[in-house]
Amino acid sequence: MGRIDYLHDPDAPPANSVVPSVVAFVRDATGRVLMIQRSDNGRWALPGGGHDIGETIADTVVREVREETGIEVEVAGLSGIYTDPGHVMRYDDGEVRQQFSLCFRARPVGGRLRTSSETTQVRWVDPGDLQGLDVHPTMRLRIEHAMDESRSAPYIG
Repeated sequence: MGRIDYLHDPDAPPANSVVPSVVAFVRDATGRVLMIQRSDNGRWALPGGGHDIGETIADTVVREVREETGIEVEVAGLSGIYTDPGHVMRYDDGEVRQQFSLCFRARPVGGRLRTSSETTQVRWVDPGDLQGLDVHPTMRLRIEHAMDESRSAPYIG
């Protein structure tokens, strides 16, 4: 299924759904960031996905990272809440989802890198190499906020 992101675009279709979702900012012992290349739009992103009924939000983080990357993580904390109604994602099935994303910091505790049906590539990326990747501006914002460990309060916007 394909996906197109619209950010403050007057030609964007109106949202018809909102789904709480998570992304995980995972760093290894050397400071590299766990990144995925999405199969639906080809862009690089933090791993993540939708919150399921019956899960805690931390369960969602752990499950999504495992499903998309093969890496087992433990959640370290919340780094931001992102609910900009000007960011919508249009999917091939007609869903137009308004952004509702919680970004968490997490630590790897096991597993091995692998791809999934949602990822074409998975890799650890040195922070200095992130600028060379095709990353949506809203995902870059999450990464910047999560990298700033001095932030005591999450971004809400």
